Amino acid sequence: MQNVDGDNRSGLERAAREAAGWSYAPYSRFPVGAAVQVPDGRVFSACNVENASLGLSICAERAAVFQAVAAGCREIATVVVYTPTARVVTPCGACLQVIAEFGPKAAIVCICDSADRIETTLEALLPAAFGARIPGKATD
Repeated sequence: MQNVDGDNRSGLERAAREAAGWSYAPYSRFPVGAAVQVPDGRVFSACNVENASLGLSICAERAAVFQAVAAGCREIATVVVYTPTARVVTPCGACLQVIAEFGPKAAIVCICDSADRIETTLEALLPAAFGARIPGKATD
């Protein structure tokens, strides 16, 4: 796992918590916020956005990664996920696969309203991720 110093970690956690407040989750009533940090230190945060056609919904983690990509970033260093629950929740499989595309070595931190937390790696949560098969892109 890449190290995230205390100041950066608390900033990422704050960004993820704030993003959860923007959540649009009228169907699940399960707000989620995520913050993604890229190697140059920039942070992109997002919330989950649901839709009556459930398949058109997007998770906070993917929304944050997509914001980073839309800003020109192609590498993710750290992902923080916040849920306003008593126990932590890890990213879903779809989110993990998207993180794998841009952050195969990413640190993942999951936090909630209690002291419960998980600090892990993408590889620990998704050890057999599909690999990118893009010409000229390393896939180690």
